[in-house]
Amino acid sequence: MEMTYEHGTGLDLDVQRSVTVLGSTGSVGRNTLDLIARAPERFRLEALTGNRNAKLLAEQARIFKPAQVVIGDESLYQDLKEELTGTEIDVAAGRQALVEAAMRPSDLVLASIVGMAGLEPTMAAAERGTIVGLANKEGLVCAGTMLMEAVQQNGGALIPVDSEHNAIFQVFNFRQADSVERLILTASGGPFRESPINEMSRATPQQAVAHPNWDMGAKISVDSATMMNKGLEFIEAYFLFPVREDQIDILVHPQSVVHSMVEYVDGSVLAQLGSPDMRTPISYALSWPTRMATPSPRLQLDKIANLTFEAPDIKRFPALQLAREALQAGGTAPAILNAANEVAVRYFLDESIGFLDICGIVADVLAEMPPVALDTMDAVYEIDTEARALAEKLAKRLASAK
Repeated sequence: MEMTYEHGTGLDLDVQRSVTVLGSTGSVGRNTLDLIARAPERFRLEALTGNRNAKLLAEQARIFKPAQVVIGDESLYQDLKEELTGTEIDVAAGRQALVEAAMRPSDLVLASIVGMAGLEPTMAAAERGTIVGLANKEGLVCAGTMLMEAVQQNGGALIPVDSEHNAIFQVFNFRQADSVERLILTASGGPFRESPINEMSRATPQQAVAHPNWDMGAKISVDSATMMNKGLEFIEAYFLFPVREDQIDILVHPQSVVHSMVEYVDGSVLAQLGSPDMRTPISYALSWPTRMATPSPRLQLDKIANLTFEAPDIKRFPALQLAREALQAGGTAPAILNAANEVAVRYFLDESIGFLDICGIVADVLAEMPPVALDTMDAVYEIDTEARALAEKLAKRLASAK
């Protein structure tokens, strides 16, 4: 799906921009609000949503005074309502309320709900024709073609917030896409980059979430440790940018300074560099097509001295090959990959299965569920449910044998 980004934003850049943050209590959401708090003249909050952290969501609401707050877990509606007694903020709860929050009139929707729960509200924002700052992987992995078509057909724009895709977006020449030879996604390699496989088999959740460079949530940190996050980002890149699957490469870059690169047919390689701080790509999405000041640490290359790169070890990180094969298979395969991985990571975090079992379960689910065509949102949810059920069955079998 080709996106030119040559159309206007439909915004007066001198006017305060209204923002809805889907997933404001998560890591990306908190960083987004940190930036907005530093530039109140540029932004105002239309809506905030969270999943279960009603206390933090209420605290954010009291500070930023959005028109609406939504808690995903309906059982926490009353708690949130009581926390916001005396305010004029509309309080809602549940899946449909999340979708309705995305549909409220805002100039930009920052979509950072983790997991499949984020797909429906992200699609709703895209169909509204607004700017979507996308920090949710599942939307593109599970329904990439449909999501990009919704953005294009409704005159909106999709700005990737993942540091790697945001880096590519900043240096990708959409006007001359045929001059691009390849995309190079960089990966830190996670905490087990140099670990022998037998040590990885004994890895604990605490070790897996200890990312060397980035501060992220538990699920995303485990995905970084298996490098499944890079596999998912590989699939995302295919849908975000007008390139073929074989034009996307991955390099391990432990310093996390070069966030990704674009190589052109003349041999030029353009890279976006910066300190590993999510506020940089978030700020780019918030203020696009302009830029805004951030408190991110400034890059001091003379202090870093060395930037190193290496090819990823596929034997140590089979998730990369699983993701590439899923994209090549097409149809429902990427959605199956994502669903099985989410279930397997949850079982690992609960200490029910081992670290290496995560990719093992994903591989088994992919093998047992041949891909079929995917052309409706209902089909996305149906295949997600089926893949999760199979992954649960396999994970429980492993857990009982442990």
